[in-house]
Amino acid sequence: MLAIEHIGSTSIPGMFSKPIVDIGVLLSDMSDAEKYIKPLASIGYTYFPESSSSERHFFRKGNPVEFHISLAYKDRGTFWARQISFRDYLRMNRESRDEYIKLKKELLNVDPTGGKKYINGKCEFVKSILMKSEKVPLHS
Repeated sequence: MLAIEHIGSTSIPGMFSKPIVDIGVLLSDMSDAEKYIKPLASIGYTYFPESSSSERHFFRKGNPVEFHISLAYKDRGTFWARQISFRDYLRMNRESRDEYIKLKKELLNVDPTGGKKYINGKCEFVKSILMKSEKVPLHS
């Protein structure tokens, strides 16, 4: 394990968010991830392969969900860098943070479950922030 970071909306002071804490864990490479599935299950985390990708393994805990863990890999993609850059940019830029709050609230009016319309509706904004942060390529 290389690093653990609080990511997602609850990691940004003043951000409107669902009451779910997102935790990012950076691993050296993808092959390390498999050894964490059973230990995480033993403390209540469920692995969601359908929400995972070539860049991360995704887990949830709680009913209702209270925690997400994303195991990211240093040797694959830019998931880790995107999460950290987005979080740090919004922590430092109140105007952008407030714009994101407004967008999230509008999207929840359209999709109160926080489903695909909500998630997809945030994509362009997230890309624009990543471009402004100039730290991360948008594609691996």
